[in-house]
Amino acid sequence: MLFSELAHYFSRLEETTKRNALVEILAELFSKTPEDEVASTTYLLQGRLAPFFKPIEIGMGNNYVADAIARAFDADRTVVLQRFDRLGDIGAAAREMAEESGKAPRPEDTPDVRAVFDTLTNIATTSGAGSIERKVGDLATMLAQLDPLSCMYLCRIPVGKLRLGVGDPTILDGYSFAKVGDKSLRKRLERAYNETSDLGLIGETLWREGIDAVDRLSIQIGNPVRPALAERLPSAEAILTKLGPAAIEKKFDGFRCQIHKLGDEVRIYSRNLEEMTGAFPEIADATLAQVAAETAIFEGEALAYNPLSDEYLPFQETTRRRRKHNVADTALELPLRLFAFDVLYIDGDNITPLTYTERRERLQTLIRPGDTILVSEEIVANEASELITVFNDAVQGGLEGIMAKKLDSPYQAGARNYNWVKLKRAQSGELQDTVDCVVIGYIYGRGKRSAFGVGALLVGVYDQERDIFPSITKIGTGLTDAEWREVRERCEPYVSAEKPARVESLLQPSVWVEPEVVIEVLADEITRSPVHSAGMNGEKQGYALRFPRLISFRDLDKRPEDATTVQEIVEMYGKQGAKPVPA
Repeated sequence: MLFSELAHYFSRLEETTKRNALVEILAELFSKTPEDEVASTTYLLQGRLAPFFKPIEIGMGNNYVADAIARAFDADRTVVLQRFDRLGDIGAAAREMAEESGKAPRPEDTPDVRAVFDTLTNIATTSGAGSIERKVGDLATMLAQLDPLSCMYLCRIPVGKLRLGVGDPTILDGYSFAKVGDKSLRKRLERAYNETSDLGLIGETLWREGIDAVDRLSIQIGNPVRPALAERLPSAEAILTKLGPAAIEKKFDGFRCQIHKLGDEVRIYSRNLEEMTGAFPEIADATLAQVAAETAIFEGEALAYNPLSDEYLPFQETTRRRRKHNVADTALELPLRLFAFDVLYIDGDNITPLTYTERRERLQTLIRPGDTILVSEEIVANEASELITVFNDAVQGGLEGIMAKKLDSPYQAGARNYNWVKLKRAQSGELQDTVDCVVIGYIYGRGKRSAFGVGALLVGVYDQERDIFPSITKIGTGLTDAEWREVRERCEPYVSAEKPARVESLLQPSVWVEPEVVIEVLADEITRSPVHSAGMNGEKQGYALRFPRLISFRDLDKRPEDATTVQEIVEMYGKQGAKPVPA
């Protein structure tokens, strides 16, 4: 397939907001895509060159892309940057410059998708002396071979501005419709994706070998497994009624890590599938020293630890350990401990189908004694009083609460269900838990806040069924001056001139924001609302948060799709007023 044809599909996707229409366009695209281009086309749809967990970055910002545009069309760099300033989109600037250049390559001379993908990959892997010059030159050569529309989309990829409004579930549906004309393959594709985290691999396998081969894809060292997620229940009694006797662990508020060991090689992935090995060297070293297996995948919660006071530090302190520079110095100042709580794979065996009890026994024998990796403590609670004892002890120790786990449950990658249930400390008001929201817009500030550029946030939650982010509240109070500035800085890379395709809102903010920035929000209660679209779905009223306050930024360890779902909001609304666990 020519890249120019793919660019036309990009244009159709960008102009579409309805999910069913997006799926139809993707199905048409994939039905025309050769099997050896399915993976590369999928990554390009995501604005990437590889799955998210592989740190392959093109390494060109707007200024370098502007240099390439100027070179491709014999233009002055200053003119290109002026266009960029006026349009706010380096891709749109490239399109204008290409149109004005008068260059019109013949269709048969334009590159195909594979050629463009390979060129971008070569640019991304170019390093050393003179690498910037080579990157600019290679991009300029490619731009000179493309039509204006293709130039626009090509230039958006290096700067991370492609944003076609297509999420992972929508691409999986596109695969299914392309192959069988409906979404009947979705669950089987999703299972494989949750265990491999590589959409390109799923697509390529489906096209080359069929759905039965996709069914054989499974957990493998080096591909992070999408983490199992917990549901909520309001009380100890409700938990034991739902789960029966349950394993109870204290809930730490740190970085959820998934550690992969292959011989002497260790890789550490965050909850949002980003590789963090370089930032957590003591956990990598401890894995080699403490893990009694040649190959293993296990999970744990990493927390910054103060050895002088023998206490664990809050999440905002732990986030300082994500630094890419001065890692050794920061590790001395804020050493980490990892509380291992589950194991997925040992010496070639996928053990996720085993019960929690069986996996826990394997975990105990997997982790040798040491100071850095500890197996999280647990008790098996048969009575509410036993659960409450652990809960109160956790809260008094400054922790969030507890996790309850069903004893006979398997590990289900990417699933949110009642195999695991979290119970967090009671807050004032009817709502007994925080909500993870995604910023979808902001309103300009007035008075003192005009200096920050932000006066209120419009935030949404995740509608898993429709793969969109409907609005649920506005946040205008409770932030410090520093937090308002931080909000602006975090949102700036994702500002959108139009309402993003995956956003649903009846309210019109001053500025739309692509759903990327995840925040933790505390509110007094959930109410019904004719203003917010979360859970509306044809009804006259949706759901909203009353008196919301920002607690922390969580986009460092959570993807937008990890935000609280509409279904969770509906369930939490129904449970309001239930008797909470005493603290």
